[in-house]
Amino acid sequence: MNSKKKFTFIDICLAPFLFIASFIKHFFIGVKFVFFDAFVNIFEVLSDKNQNKVINDKKNTNSLIKEMQEEIKARQVNKEYYIYTGNDLNGNKVTGKMSATSKITLNNFLASEGITVIEIRKDNISNLFKKIGLDNETELRNKDLIFWLTQVSTYLKAGLTLNDTIKIMSKQSLKDAKKSKLYRSISYELTLGESFSTALQNQGKVFPQLLINMIKSAEATGDLIKTLDDMALYYTEIDKNRKEMISAIIYPTILLIFSISVLTFIMIFVIPEFIKVYASAGITVSGFTLTIINISNYLTHNIGNIILILLLILLSMLFLYRNFKEFRKLIQTIGMKLPFFGKIIIYHEITLFTKTFASLLKNSVFITNSMEILTNVTNNEVYKSIMIETISNIAKGEKISKSFENKWCIPDVAYYMIVTGESTSELSLMMEKVATYYNDLHKSRVTNLKAFLEPIMIVILALIVGIIILAVVVPMFSLYGQIK
Repeated sequence: MNSKKKFTFIDICLAPFLFIASFIKHFFIGVKFVFFDAFVNIFEVLSDKNQNKVINDKKNTNSLIKEMQEEIKARQVNKEYYIYTGNDLNGNKVTGKMSATSKITLNNFLASEGITVIEIRKDNISNLFKKIGLDNETELRNKDLIFWLTQVSTYLKAGLTLNDTIKIMSKQSLKDAKKSKLYRSISYELTLGESFSTALQNQGKVFPQLLINMIKSAEATGDLIKTLDDMALYYTEIDKNRKEMISAIIYPTILLIFSISVLTFIMIFVIPEFIKVYASAGITVSGFTLTIINISNYLTHNIGNIILILLLILLSMLFLYRNFKEFRKLIQTIGMKLPFFGKIIIYHEITLFTKTFASLLKNSVFITNSMEILTNVTNNEVYKSIMIETISNIAKGEKISKSFENKWCIPDVAYYMIVTGESTSELSLMMEKVATYYNDLHKSRVTNLKAFLEPIMIVILALIVGIIILAVVVPMFSLYGQIK
């Protein structure tokens, strides 16, 4: 028997794209190591004699998290996209695209849907995009997830089976091709006999890992409807907090951009008109007025270069923030230490963490799984490092609260309530109280920030504009004296 692998035409076509994707990936990994990781590691070794132990602990903890993530991926089946053609019960021709484990299982599913299959073939283009990581699977937005959870819960309360519920939702979403495809894919998994949590797990990154673990626990306890309602409420509150957080960031940003735009307009379009008047009248300016005029001349002749440089700096910072953990952690640390505004970030993160942790504990999700989920719930590297430390402490048999002790980003009230929850075996209840407390504080800070910033920034803008205008208008009095 010939054991050599036979390459198909598709494999040959895919080879250049896979090579390019692999080359780009490993190129950036190499650049990151040479220009960032190597210097960081050298600095850490020189600054700490006990660094070897720290590195080993960090490697062990990272290895634990990696194992958890690999375990989650291992539970996902390998599916491919297929295009099918057939006739429905009315004899109308139907075509569509679905991901399935094989042609046989897809054929059986379509038959259960009342479709007489004529042809099933692989969708090579979609499979190519999936292989190189360009498939269109994206996590459901919170508002869509909330609506979906509410719908499923309502139908189940009405006495419908889970599979019938998903099929009805699929038919209701025919105008939304993306949702309809998703619901059909879930229905396909349920038809194969998979559990609800596994069906959601096999949709890739569409459903959050938190929800999947909650549903898995609910399947074990037989309390699915209550869990769906709880999760709908949870995501509603999280979405509300997220919008408040965005509002707190956007509002001062808009005011700042507006202020800079007004000042730039004055410097580029208004001041030059005064300069022309001074030149025609032979007025000699000095002091602060001359400084304003020089700045105006520089901006007028170099505005394009300035915008380009600022744009490059902004894009560079975004690239570093997205791709380099230490840079992201630095920016987040600076943000959390800003006066007044930093508390908003801290309260938001504490609320998110405690609310999520309370939900996980209430639904009896394993503590190690809870921590792995929590590291993915937040994008804040400071709090992620605390979660990683917590996983390490649990592995050593130590208390959860130890990871939160003497941390500058953990308020004392939150720490002592966690300690109390551990000592009284009411950790989930204490987490809920902490979430409620800091959620109220967060809302209060956001409201105060809006009320405080608006008059302050308007006053500052008025003062700056007033000073600039006064500086260029004062020489006009000299011209007036000459005319008189």
